[in-house]
Amino acid sequence: MPKLVLALIAAVLAPAAAGAELPVFDAHVHYSHDAWETVPPKDAVALMRKAGLKRALVSSSNDQGTQMLYEAAPDLVVPELRPYRTRGDIATWVRDEAIVGYLEERLRRYRFVAIGEFHLFGADADLPVPRRMVALAREYGLMLHAHSDADAVERLFAQWPQARILWAHAGFERPERVREMLRKHQNLWADLAFRTDHAAGGKVVPEWRAAFLEFPDRFMVGTDTYVPERWHYLPEHARWSREWLADLPREVAERIAWRNGEAVIGGAFDRQRSPQGGAGG
Repeated sequence: MPKLVLALIAAVLAPAAAGAELPVFDAHVHYSHDAWETVPPKDAVALMRKAGLKRALVSSSNDQGTQMLYEAAPDLVVPELRPYRTRGDIATWVRDEAIVGYLEERLRRYRFVAIGEFHLFGADADLPVPRRMVALAREYGLMLHAHSDADAVERLFAQWPQARILWAHAGFERPERVREMLRKHQNLWADLAFRTDHAAGGKVVPEWRAAFLEFPDRFMVGTDTYVPERWHYLPEHARWSREWLADLPREVAERIAWRNGEAVIGGAFDRQRSPQGGAGG
């Protein structure tokens, strides 16, 4: 009888224990200028390792933060290029022609896997500066990491049908709408950064469970350290992610936790060659 009881207890606890062991690929991390002094690179790396991150997709305003963090931990950091020199560019970049020169200069010097995360909505996607950004992504074979509504995502695909787009925050759309977009676009992935609607009390809500089971290879987790204070939440966010992921089948949980990020983002970066004469590693 004691052995039977122990076996039953082990069976009940197994999913949670398995979830606690999951590595995490964080697909939405920023290390911008306002974080450098309060969270120096060595402290940022320590927080990433404490969170048990396998790797993280990192961007910054400006790109210096990404390069500092990549230099400090090339095993952890996968760099992407944000089209912002300061946080203030968020509201103006789509009409600022100087952004194009900034992107071109950074792309010549360093190695990236994506351009983003950028904020782009509706018809603004068809303005000259965003169109040039898309052209540069195409030229360099980079993903687009879009904080966008569904309309802008559609416009990006219209410009470049073969684009690979990571939809930040899954567009803050309803799970049913996210599923519609994923059905329509095979090269669309979604990060879940800064969302809490997909899980409650450690359980995945039914609408999101249906989305995860239909598209287990198209979702990734993310923290979104958009302000310095959120760096200190990296370990807690990873713990919470493992908690709700443990409510999914193990294979699906592994895909969302790290395998999708590693295959789609990490693998693409690893396959690149360093630019001739580039300053980046």
